Amino acid sequence: MKDSYQRILAVVKLIPFAHVASYGQVADLAGLPNRARLVSKALKVATDNSDIPWHRVVNSQGYVSIPKSEPAYQQQLNLLRDEGVELKGTKVNFIKHRWQPSIETLLFELSY
Repeated sequence: MKDSYQRILAVVKLIPFAHVASYGQVADLAGLPNRARLVSKALKVATDNSDIPWHRVVNSQGYVSIPKSEPAYQQQLNLLRDEGVELKGTKVNFIKHRWQPSIETLLFELSY
């Protein structure tokens, strides 16, 4: 499990400023297809780690998956807005902000 978390966090660290990725996309790039829920679990552990841009991961529809009743919900929205991510209500503009890593990024920057 720990190795899977490290792979997930390595991918999340690569998501650039003002871009987002979905949980499923992160799982796929970490070599863990169909493990989107594992991405969520890894990010819950990592939210206190300031060098992990956990806020750049949203659900496949572009919404924050954290329950609205939790403080982290508003924190994620604020962090995305601070980076200039366009939101329509609380939905990310995936057309403009979805991260599509280049093959060079995947080959040379992704290490897990």
